Amino acid sequence: MSSAPAANRPVPRPGVLAIEAYVPGKAQAGAGVKVHKLSANETPLGPSPKALEAFRSAAALELYPDGSSTRLREAIAATYGLDPARIVCGTGSDELLMLTAMAFAGPGDEVLYSQYGFLVYRIATLAAGATPVVAPETDFRTDVDALLAAVTEKTRVVFLANPNNPTGTYLPFDEIKRLQRGLPPNVLLALDAAYAEYVRRNDYEAGIELVATCANVVMLRTFSKIHGLASLRVGWLYGPAEVVDAINRIRGAFNVSAPGIAAAVAAIGDTAHTETAVAHNDTWLPWLSEKLTALGLTVTPSVTNFLLVHFPDVPGKTAREADAFLMERGLILRRVDSYGLPGALRVSIGTEEANRLLVDALAAFMGGAEAAKAGSGHGA
Repeated sequence: MSSAPAANRPVPRPGVLAIEAYVPGKAQAGAGVKVHKLSANETPLGPSPKALEAFRSAAALELYPDGSSTRLREAIAATYGLDPARIVCGTGSDELLMLTAMAFAGPGDEVLYSQYGFLVYRIATLAAGATPVVAPETDFRTDVDALLAAVTEKTRVVFLANPNNPTGTYLPFDEIKRLQRGLPPNVLLALDAAYAEYVRRNDYEAGIELVATCANVVMLRTFSKIHGLASLRVGWLYGPAEVVDAINRIRGAFNVSAPGIAAAVAAIGDTAHTETAVAHNDTWLPWLSEKLTALGLTVTPSVTNFLLVHFPDVPGKTAREADAFLMERGLILRRVDSYGLPGALRVSIGTEEANRLLVDALAAFMGGAEAAKAGSGHGA
């Protein structure tokens, strides 16, 4: 690193060096073991075969993609009954979170999110030059009253993941509406619904209705999760025309690749594959939660394709020790120390093989005859 005085070298603007770079979940384990990656909330079923075929057919790599992602916006609009002009696509929803912060907040402004909100919210806020403000949660669930109490005249954006990552919890639609009604009209509510397709609760709504009726709400979605296109990085935002116009003015001209557009169009049209992924999750999410609870672990109730698992603060049984134990057996989970949860691990719902291996491994880790009996057993 250069030791030259600041006046003699480029210096990042205030706030940039306060950013802790996002660290993805681990992807490698010990040598000689079969790896089961359960750290990144990826679908265990992979992408739709139709999406794979569309990806392979998009081979004109020398040509720029459609800078407006027209086919994809039209496919999304047809699926959800939306106006394609009010949709903007991006390099995953992460880019759209960054662009939202940049377009609506800056130095002197505040961006608000909940205690265990997605790490990118802080990164996006600081990258925009704004000040992050964190509202406490209750039982690992976003507290609407705490958010509203934290709003000031400087608040410009509220980021809310619903369902939330890494906790897996969600807010009922009535609570989301209460939050929106309590915000000043000049504050943008950004609903991050990356896991919406997995939710099976009658009181949940991803945000489409609010965007359709409110001038200060946007909804963000991704093709990385249930659609299995994480490698292609495709996301989308639905919002008021003025918000979409602002984001379009600052986004990259060709921010979604042609293979990404083609695969996403095919993926959103393959409802059978999506339903199969939902059915798999509906089977294994409660199964894994029940088995891990039976081992004496505390599992935060989840509506997503992952679980937040809390370990005892006892030498030999901690989350850090469990992580090392599982890594040796090829089972990669997500440490969540960076979220302020050093006593927990996040585990994605995997294949049947991975789920059963995880339960058996944790039964061995927790030890004792009763833990062994609570292993994977037979049947789902």
